[in-house]
Amino acid sequence: MEWIPIVFVIFKALVLGTGMFYAIKWHYDQGKKGKIQERRAVLRAAGKVAAIFVLALLALGLLTYVIVTRLSLDLGLT
Repeated sequence: MEWIPIVFVIFKALVLGTGMFYAIKWHYDQGKKGKIQERRAVLRAAGKVAAIFVLALLALGLLTYVIVTRLSLDLGLT
């Protein structure tokens, strides 16, 4: 049995788990400091990010479709 993938997966899980713990802790501590942003501004920023993501996703899908059709690849599911 290969031991390198086991070690790397365990190491990755530990690093990501530690990073997530400190990220959550930092955000929790920032909220307690009294740095309260206006709720409307936060929702507006989240909406802008979501809209940009959807537009980028649509652009990527369109670009992929154009490239696939120009290369004459079969898009059929059967």
